[in-house]
Amino acid sequence: SGPMRLQRELAQAIDLAREAGEKILQVYYGREHEVEFKAGDEPVTLADRVANGLIVRGLEKTFPRDAILAEESADDGLRFSSTRVWLVDPVDGTQDFINRDDEFSVMIGLLIGGQPILGVVYQPTNDLLYYASKGLGAFMEHRGRVTSLHVSHISEAPRMCLVSSRTHLSSKVVAIQQALGISQHLRHGSAGLKVGLICQQEADVYINTGSMSKEWDVCAPEAILREAGGIMTDLEGSPIRYNQEDVRQRHGILASMA
Repeated sequence: SGPMRLQRELAQAIDLAREAGEKILQVYYGREHEVEFKAGDEPVTLADRVANGLIVRGLEKTFPRDAILAEESADDGLRFSSTRVWLVDPVDGTQDFINRDDEFSVMIGLLIGGQPILGVVYQPTNDLLYYASKGLGAFMEHRGRVTSLHVSHISEAPRMCLVSSRTHLSSKVVAIQQALGISQHLRHGSAGLKVGLICQQEADVYINTGSMSKEWDVCAPEAILREAGGIMTDLEGSPIRYNQEDVRQRHGILASMA
């Protein structure tokens, strides 16, 4: 059957991520951060809402029959009866945005039959794009230069590099790092950008011990990681499950080169 022909979907997701990135930068480099607090006090910026609207409208226009689950939109439930579901995180790393450390990204993923088949992660501050679709490989485009992505083949823990959240240092992550005997520990913002580092062999393992990650935090990164030869599971080693009633990843996230 060969690779699924998703060039149109990939091109559209890349265009929308870049367009959203431009809008986000307008807010980021502007003077005011309009930070609203929604239920659970998650910081939501003006950028979040503007980017969310732009991406959702673009997907609805091009793929009117597909369902969409986006962080800043109400869940309409259409995803439960749809084979194709887009998952959108308009600003992955809102805390990094607020802290002004540049490490946030736009993430757009596509589930087909509950599997992450396509992913786009775009860091606007660095004009850095990661993208993949099943069977077509994973790629990074940085300021116009495209390179193919493959995870590392390091098998000895002391030579590995662990990457974890910049904004939240978890004692559990440090304990896991010590238990595994991994020497290097890199702190970086955005789940998508951390997985990107694994795909470009700048890190080997990403651990998130929290239960706050949602499906839109992992769909695009998992699609890219799979195509680069890596694996994403929860901390118990079970596959990430998508299109669930409860979109939270309650058992954490483990992404690695193998």
